Amino acid sequence: MIRSAFKPVGLVFVALVFALLAPISGDGNLGFAVAQAAEDQAEKKQKTRRVPSLSEPVYKKLGEGQEAIDAKDYTLAQEIIQGALNRSRRYNENEIANLHNMLGYIYYLKDDYDGAIREYKIVVNQGEKIPEGLEVTTLYTLAQLSYVQENYNDALYYMEVWITKATNPSSAPRFFLATVYYQMKDFEKAVEQMELGVQIAQERGTTITEQNWSLLTFLYFEKEDWPNVIRVLKILVEEFPKREHWVRLAGVYGQEGFEKEQLYTLEAAYTADFLEKQTDFTNLAGLLMQEEVPYRAAKVLEDGLEREAVTRDAKNLQSLGQAWQLAQEVDKAIPVFEEAAGMADDGKIYERLSYLYLESDQYEKCVDSATGALDKGGLRKDQTVYIVKGMCLYNQNKLSPARTAFVSCRRVSRQDKDTTNQRICGQWITFIDRESARQAQLAASSGE
Repeated sequence: MIRSAFKPVGLVFVALVFALLAPISGDGNLGFAVAQAAEDQAEKKQKTRRVPSLSEPVYKKLGEGQEAIDAKDYTLAQEIIQGALNRSRRYNENEIANLHNMLGYIYYLKDDYDGAIREYKIVVNQGEKIPEGLEVTTLYTLAQLSYVQENYNDALYYMEVWITKATNPSSAPRFFLATVYYQMKDFEKAVEQMELGVQIAQERGTTITEQNWSLLTFLYFEKEDWPNVIRVLKILVEEFPKREHWVRLAGVYGQEGFEKEQLYTLEAAYTADFLEKQTDFTNLAGLLMQEEVPYRAAKVLEDGLEREAVTRDAKNLQSLGQAWQLAQEVDKAIPVFEEAAGMADDGKIYERLSYLYLESDQYEKCVDSATGALDKGGLRKDQTVYIVKGMCLYNQNKLSPARTAFVSCRRVSRQDKDTTNQRICGQWITFIDRESARQAQLAASSGE
């Protein structure tokens, strides 16, 4: 089974959160312009509130504050609004809300989120005495800023209140709630919110982003709900075809024992040219070898080596050589094994080469490879390599060196209590002794 690690990227969740932290108003302001937009929104609703009006002095101060904000003079803007709040005259709730709303935005622009949250809480505390649109906007902003400050319980509270007051909310707040529950390690509720957001988006035909699907995948992964991990990953590879999604899907298939699906997934990714890393190529080649498709495995490895995605080391070259050998492409396997053998720390590849040379009647190279294998060591059984070396020497009619190889074979076999190879090597020694005697007799006869 070829496995592939599933490693969700943390930036996915950061991106999701900041995608939800959209500008707090259409024109980027939280001053008077937002107050006016909130009032306009409230007027469009069936249910309207009767709220106190803004007085001319307050209206003027809000305008001055907005001008300072537009000029990016936030210190001046803060002085103008704070000065208005410090005056002794009594403001109505709507005036208080609008002044604190702008002051909250100034703190936000100065990256003082604690200050912004403090001011926005004053806004929503004015209750039914402020425009409904301003209340709804501020609740959403409080939820977002609370999240940024890692006040997750507050983020949940304000977003849930916002949902009860918003008209026909979209999927975005559900996705936002899911990120909050994720940070709180409440994966069950996070999944519920994500699935609800997906349902709303699908019913309305609105976009579900790659980050949304990635978060849902990770949540199911944390719950070890593998069927749903696979289901969502299949959506990702179809709608957002990228290497990371293909490889993760293949990895989960492998983890769950669906090796054919794992192979098909990696094959599809390879065909679409999504594979990039060494593990991509070696995993696919390994699966192809398991499915007894060695020629295809060799081509995949060869491609990875040519792209320099696969390191040209002894291990990978040995895998390529084995694939060519099993594909009956001995002429291609031999040079690969020769290159790998020179890099290897032990003699196992030289041992394999010696067998190939024996099979292809290249006896001199066979002897060299067997010698190299024995010199490097690390073999499973030295005696089997001595047998190959002895046979190759015998086939060159080098009887004395061949006999020496089989004597070494018998000695090592005795040490390992390997009675089978001890008997085989003994038989070879007897055979070579008889052949040597026969050749000696022939030579003597011809001399006479």
